[in-house]
Formats: sequence, structure tokens, C-alpha cells
Amino acid sequence: MTHPPLRTHQARALAALERGRGAGRRRSWVVLPPGAGKTRVGVETISSALAEGRASHAVVLVPNTAIQAQWVATLAAHDLAADTDRDLDTEVSCLTYQAVAVFDADAEVGDDPDSPGDAGLLGRLHPNGRKLVERLRDTDGLLLVLDECHHLLEVWGQLLAELLAAVGDAEVLGLTATPPDALTPDQAALVTDLFGDVAFRVGVPAVVKEGHLAPYAELAWLVTPTAHEERWLAEESTRWRELTTHLTDPAFGSLPFLEWVTRRFVEPVPATWSWADLARTEPELSEAALRLAHAGLVALPEGARLLEQHRRPPSPDDWVALLDDWVTEHLVGSDDPRDAEVVERVRAALPSVGHVLTRRGIRRGRTPVDRVLARSHAKTVATVEVVAHELAALGSRTRVLVLCDHERASATLPTGLEGVLDAQSGSAWATLERLVADPATAALSPLLVTGSTVAGAPATLAALADHVAASGSRWAGRLVVEASGDLAVLGGGWSSREWVPPVTSFFESGGSQVLVGTRGLLGEGWDARRITSLVDLTTATTTTAVVQTRGRALRVDPEWPDKVAVNWTVTCVSEDHPRGDNDWHRLVRKHAGFHGVDEDGDVVDGVAHVDGSFSPYAPPPASTFDDVNRRMRERAHDRDAVRERWRVGEAYDDRLTATLRVVVPSPALPPPTEVIRASPVPLPVVVTRNGVDVRDPSLVPPPREHGWSVAGWAGVLAGSGSLLAVVVTPWFAAGGLLAGASAAALTSDRRQRREELAGWVTDRCREATAPVTVVQVAAAVADALVAVGATSVGSGALAVEVHPDGEHRVWLDASEAEASTFATALDEALAPVGRPRYLVSRAVLTRLPAPPAGRLLSIADAAAALGGVRPDAEAWHPVPDILGSHAKRAAAYAVAWRRWVGDGDVLWTGSPEGSGVLAAQHGADPMDVTTVMRRHWH
Repeated sequence: MTHPPLRTHQARALAALERGRGAGRRRSWVVLPPGAGKTRVGVETISSALAEGRASHAVVLVPNTAIQAQWVATLAAHDLAADTDRDLDTEVSCLTYQAVAVFDADAEVGDDPDSPGDAGLLGRLHPNGRKLVERLRDTDGLLLVLDECHHLLEVWGQLLAELLAAVGDAEVLGLTATPPDALTPDQAALVTDLFGDVAFRVGVPAVVKEGHLAPYAELAWLVTPTAHEERWLAEESTRWRELTTHLTDPAFGSLPFLEWVTRRFVEPVPATWSWADLARTEPELSEAALRLAHAGLVALPEGARLLEQHRRPPSPDDWVALLDDWVTEHLVGSDDPRDAEVVERVRAALPSVGHVLTRRGIRRGRTPVDRVLARSHAKTVATVEVVAHELAALGSRTRVLVLCDHERASATLPTGLEGVLDAQSGSAWATLERLVADPATAALSPLLVTGSTVAGAPATLAALADHVAASGSRWAGRLVVEASGDLAVLGGGWSSREWVPPVTSFFESGGSQVLVGTRGLLGEGWDARRITSLVDLTTATTTTAVVQTRGRALRVDPEWPDKVAVNWTVTCVSEDHPRGDNDWHRLVRKHAGFHGVDEDGDVVDGVAHVDGSFSPYAPPPASTFDDVNRRMRERAHDRDAVRERWRVGEAYDDRLTATLRVVVPSPALPPPTEVIRASPVPLPVVVTRNGVDVRDPSLVPPPREHGWSVAGWAGVLAGSGSLLAVVVTPWFAAGGLLAGASAAALTSDRRQRREELAGWVTDRCREATAPVTVVQVAAAVADALVAVGATSVGSGALAVEVHPDGEHRVWLDASEAEASTFATALDEALAPVGRPRYLVSRAVLTRLPAPPAGRLLSIADAAAALGGVRPDAEAWHPVPDILGSHAKRAAAYAVAWRRWVGDGDVLWTGSPEGSGVLAAQHGADPMDVTTVMRRHWH
């Protein structure tokens, strides 16, 4: 049988595995994103191992029955006999992890954890699991393939180590879509111990660039709770809002809350602490204190800087963290009756934000608020809107997958939510009912598919039964449409293992254009190439869950080569409750570390790729939701633009780079009309303490031959020490602009000559007043870092994009670690003056001097006029921490600073002079910019 050629990354993965085997490696770990072809890599490995005699038997372990069926089909297509039987009698056996990892509830655990024998997890397995492990152990020439093997790390952990120890010298291949940096430290340590380094890995963007995954857009649909839900949320928040009001009252307690915060985080700086030391010692509390400072409730601690994450109102978590500090350190031990009253008010208000006050302080508790947001009826209504929009955009090509956490709610509603939420709100059943009830989406024949149920409108199920019969399945004629309220289920004794393949083909052929399923069955490993859109209603936020869920829609559709997928996340936000942003932060966690293309064509992680206005720290105002959703609809409709932004087929590096985005409030120059790349260029003219220095050799005086000689002009330049002398003098000597004019006499029109030279001097002074740019500071930082050995490249590797809104995006074209070092240092260099170890000065000319008067007939006169100009101010900038760690590094920064920015000296703030300057400059913001750190994929 002829098989499709290997994809780029499949071939690379197999080559990496071959190199590893050649080096004696028996265990390998491969990371490929969903849709990149992990199964094919596993099948090719099995096929070659059996053909070459490296293995006599292969066992594949997978997480669910849907993936199990796909493996069996793929193995059969490669002429490999495979079954799903535990006896391991066939050449290849494909089993679920549950076949091994089912624990015996009656197994006893010894009192001594160090006792020998079956104290490990293998000894606690169900008898069927233990028998299977024994068969694996007794199989000579075993090749064990662990598909989506992160499951063993997340769920069973140490069981994987015991399993691999049991199979001894078996060859083991781990396949996963979860990148190593998404693993917990314990999981990462286990992977390293069991497999060594990752044999091969590639990310989603690289596979999209190769054309083996569909280009995609990540979008969000924002809603507010229903009016009924909102009223309940507002009532729930009353006690908390009353408490936060009391906390700002100077008479609330013997030592008021804000005074406590001031004593803890404002007054000790710099009396006993530097802000950096305090923030390092108590990071969570320090962050919370800065958000109170941003809100104007306390003073900004000396040396502190408000970053993006601080420029927002304090959250309940901020209040709770500081409250815990106040309660445990002051209120609980107080004998003042006022404080006892305060403690009771705090105790009563905390449950509304999911916390409780215990003897040991404030602890996280349960709150029904998150359930209201996660399962709001408004999200179900929004799902119908999203599906209807996808139909309007794609017509007959529409194939939507709606993923939910559960088929039906199995538990009763929490106390207090009766009458607020329907018990089934947020379930797959509730979503199906709404889709079938709406005329627009009912035409798409919605179908519910879970591990236990296939359901839909009776007509849809009848069509599915006919589809199964036409396929020649053994279930032909045995399936029964059974009424279940307004809907029906398709029964007949089959299970998810049997119904997933025909339901998938029914969906891909258009029999149903909307599948509603659960993450457990369809959220991982399930392969349907025709999916055009995913609507995510799940609450899972782990990197594994996010990568797998988003991967469902990214398969390339052979029937539609230009397919562009859209992943929607429906998010509910309330402004009537302090925890009303819980669902927003769930959205943020889903996109942290996950890359998508933004509207500028940059591939970035985080919610910035969903919308440029989104912040990871707070949701946008609810008043903007309609406008946000309009932008989302427009992006989803214009799929051609999404494909163009991905630039499929173009070269890439497959690496991440820390990028600093810098917003300049009032740029000196008007922003460009399109994105441009800017290169660092030293300032042509700078003001120094010894006058205005012309550094650009092209800025020669007006081309008039009268009254000046080559020797005179070169002598003036050489005497000034200007860079211009080095460049221009040889040019003059070679017969340049003034060659042959050295003996020319002044014309009678001296006035015109004076005006020309005076204009030239004035122009140079005007240029000297220009503000320093972000690009120049970036170049100084880059060159200083390479000079001190912190990076391997300097300003020559600097990349700067200037966007139409004036935003600068700056990064160093280097390794991820070096780019991060640079971005952090630049961020600090552009910051207001806090408490750095060193400062660097810059001479400033804020106003133009009076036009030069008197005799101004020669270049010497013009040079003297510029030399007589003196700066009228001095600006001080912080030296980045990495460049201010000691005097030699600060000196290297000074050298780079003078080249790129201007005349200045570095000053140690620990000296008497430096301490005085720091006191005078503290809080000054010489650059006046706002910065945001982002990670770009290149």
C-alpha cells in the first residue's frame, strides 16, 4: 500500500530517533503538536523495529478509546496486525492506559513506606493490570509506545517509573504534544530521569509554517452574566464591598489597614530596606502594595516602579494577601475591642470572595461565584451566536466542534444557587438543546457525542443510523432512535469505541455540521480534518489541555487546502462582583505559553494575540464587549487575512524571543503609515558640556568656497576632537567638496554668508535639542551587554519595528536567554529613576540659544559658535541592574551610552554625591514611556 510522504517534522523526528539508537539510546521522548503526525512517527518506528528484528512485539498505550481506534486503523493501513486484546497475542497490541492503571480499591498499603515487596504502585494495581504488566515484563524484544504520555506524568506520576523499570531493556518511545517547559518541576525531573533529553521537539507555529497544520486565529467572545445571575452576583458582593470601604477608613481598628500597609511597605524603604530587597523577600505582598499605590491608597515606595501588572486596581487576592498580613500580625494579638470587631467583619466578608478566616490566618475556601461565571446561561446563548456566525462566514463548509467539561451535571447545585442557575447549565446537553431549538443552528443538524451518549434531533439520528448502515457496519439495522425529552439518543448496545469512527465520517461528510462533545472523548487525539471552528466552553487551563483542545481544529483538510481554523473561547465577565474576572483569568491562563498570530502578523503568546487591547491582568470594560465581539466577527470572517498573516511557506527560526513593546506618548516624529524596521543610527548632533558636537560627517556647512581653507576647516575639526574630523579630513585632503577653494576670497556679499552660517549653526543647535530615542538607548544597552560578556551580539543584532500607532517593538536577534537578558535590561534603562546602583547622565539643551552675532564668515567662526553653546539641563537615567552590578560594567555602559546617546558620566548612588543626585532624581521619568514584555516566535 502506498502511503503519503513523510511530513517535514515526521522525517526529522524519525532521523533524531535513528541517531539516538545509533548512540545506544533505548528510551526516547518526542514532542509534536496535535495534527503534526505523532501516530505516523510511532507506526514507522514500530514497522522498522519489527522489520529489522529490533523488536518482536509492540505494545501501544493510549489515553482513550477514540485514539485507540485511530491507532488500530493506521497500523492496519501499514499492513501491521493489531488488536485491542490484553493477551498480547498479536504482533501489535493497542491498549488504553486504563488497561494498566486501574488500582485495586481493596489493596492494602503497608504502614512502613520503606518496606520491601509490593509497596509500590504496581503492587496496588487491579489484578488485571498486574497481569498485563507481567506479560509486558515477560515479552522479549518489546517495543513500548506511550502515546500522549503526559497522562502518565499528570495522573499516575511514579507509576511510569515503576512500569519502565518492570519492562527492563525494552525499547520505549514516548509521544506527546505537551512541551517540556509546560511540565511541573517534578514531572520534568521524572522525564529527564527516565528518558534523558528530549529527542525531538517542534512547536505549533513551525508546523503551520510548513503547511502541515492549518493557519488559525484565536478569538474570544465576551459576555456578561444574565440579568438574573448578575443580580445574585451583586448581592453576593455587598459584604465585601462594605469591607473594602471600611479598610480605607482611618478609624477602622486601632491601627487602620492603610496605615499598616504604609508601615510595612512604604516607610521601611529606604530606612531599613531597599525596595528590591523587600520585593524579593515578600513578592506577593509587595506586588499587592504596588497596586494599592497605583490606586492612590498608599504612597509609592521609594525605588519601586509600576509595571504593567501593577497599573490596575487591586484585586480581591491583593486585598486578601494584605489583610492576612494585617490580621495575623496585628489584629489577632490585639486586646483592643475595636480590633475584635474588625476581625468579625473580616470573617463575615471573606466567603464572598472564596476565602475563610481560620486560627492560622486567611485560607482559600469555596465560592459558588466561579460556577456562575463558568456555566452562565449567557455562554450557552453566545455559543449559538458564534455557530451562526461561522455558518454565515463558511456556509456548507462549516464544521464546528463545541467542547464542554461534562455531558450532564452529576451533582446538585451548591447551596444558594437554586433558582440562579439551571442544574444542567453549561453541560453538553444544555448546549445541544439550545442549538437544536434555534432555527439558524438547527439547520446544521447538531449532534452530541460523549463517552456514553450519541444524541440529537430524531431526524439527525435517523440519518446517522442510515449512514452507519450504508458503511456496512455490523451495527446496521441494530441501532434504535430512543426519545429523550425533546431530543433523542441513538441506542442499540454500541459503545464509544464503535460509534466514534462513524460519527466522525458522518460529521466530515456534512450529515451534521456541529458536534457537541466532552473534552474527555473529543478534546484529545480525536482526528477530524474537516473541523473549521472550535468553541471552547471548558474550564481546563493546563498547557496540556490547551494544546490538545486547540489542536482539534488545526488538521489540514485535503478537500479544502486553503482552510483556516478559528478557535473561539467564550468568556463571561461580571463587573458587579470582585471575583467577576475569574473567567477572564481562565482565558488568560489558556493562552499563556500558547502562540497565535496577532493582527500585525506577529506570532506571540498570551492574550495579546487574541486582541491587542487585551491585558493579562484585567478584562476590558464591559461597555466595550460589543465592540470587541464585532472585531472578533470581522477577523473570523476574513480568513484570507489570517492566512496571509501566518505567511505560510516563508523561512522561520522556530525560536522564542523576548520582545519589549514601548509606547511613546508623544513621539518626536509622526508615526509611519505601515510597520517599518528601524536601525540604530548614532545621533548626528549631540550637546556636550563643551559645546554642540557635530558627529554626522554629512552635516558640513553650506557649500560656499569663500573665506575658508581646507587646512583651516580640518584644523578646527581636529581641535574639537569631533568624530567629523576623523571622517571628513581625509576626504578634504583628497580633493573633496572644497578642493581648489583654499585660496578663494570672500565675496562682497558678507551679509549673505553670515546668514548662511548662522542658519547652519541654528539648525545644528535645533538638532541637539531633539529628545533621545528608544532606538538609541536600546543600542547602548545592546553594546554594553556584549562588552561585559552578558550576550554574544550587540547593536548589530538589534531589531526594531515601529508600528503605525507609534509603538516600538524592540528585541535582540539572539538566543532566547540572551534576548530575555536584553529585554529586561532595556526595560530597566527606560524606566523612571528608582533606586539603581548607578545612574548615567545626559547633557540636555532644552531651548535654542540666541542666533550667533558678530563676525561669522568662516568655518572657524561657525565652529566657535557651536563650541560656545552650553547645555541648560542634565538628565539622569537608571543603569540596568545587570550593567550596574559593579563599576567596570557601569563604565562599559558609559562608553556605549556616549556613542549612542550623548555625553554623560556614570555615578554610583552609594557615594555621597550619588546619594544626593538620587534623592533629587528619584521618581523622575526622563524617557516617559510605557513598556510591556511579550514573547514572540520567529
